[in-house]
Amino acid sequence: MSLSTEQVRRIATLARIELSDADAEATRGKLNGIFGLIEQMQAVDTTGVEPMSHPQDVAQRLRPDVATEPDRREAFQRIAPQTEAGLYLVPKVIE
Repeated sequence: MSLSTEQVRRIATLARIELSDADAEATRGKLNGIFGLIEQMQAVDTTGVEPMSHPQDVAQRLRPDVATEPDRREAFQRIAPQTEAGLYLVPKVIE
């Protein structure tokens, strides 16, 4: 796939970017280079290759899921302006 200068100008207009003639031509060359790389990658036969979540086959070290902070809910509820049934009461904002 290759873009024309008119297509690059249309894309720039949609993106609200002002391009001079030289910039449009340079951008066209860069975009066409990107599309060329995409075509090369799509040409590679990937049948039988399973998708990977990471390029290296490594396991992530996990820490134990342990609460490290004390439960201070009651202290926060005591200093709140209004609470009811463990919930914070706030003024209605949207009607």
